Amino acid sequence: MELKPVNPWKWQEHFGFSQAVEFTGHSRVLTCAGQASVDGEGNPVYEGDMAAQIGQALDNIETVLRQAGMTLANVVHLNYYTTDIDAFLQHSAVAAQRLAAANRPPASTLLGVTRLAFRQLLIEMEATAVA
Repeated sequence: MELKPVNPWKWQEHFGFSQAVEFTGHSRVLTCAGQASVDGEGNPVYEGDMAAQIGQALDNIETVLRQAGMTLANVVHLNYYTTDIDAFLQHSAVAAQRLAAANRPPASTLLGVTRLAFRQLLIEMEATAVA
């Protein structure tokens, strides 16, 4: 499988995403449900802490990916849903660093929403991965 970032600009690098990702030669596509800052029992954790919630949501994405035999390096698209865009942008480096370590910044979309499934949640992430 080959993944090729398509970035006509450089500004997105600060936020850890690509404008587009072209992928060829793949045989599997994994679509992940939204992952949020919840524990293994589905209970919200890190109430009010955006940085910790971003980290936990990414931990949960990685758990799902591992179960499918993939890693963050396989993610080609990541949607972020947040109840506080300013707080997300302030702490976006948490996600950017993790994605940079995977050496594959995915195409991404950031959306502000009124609320998520549980009122304590500030962020939810939805991933598409290929292998």
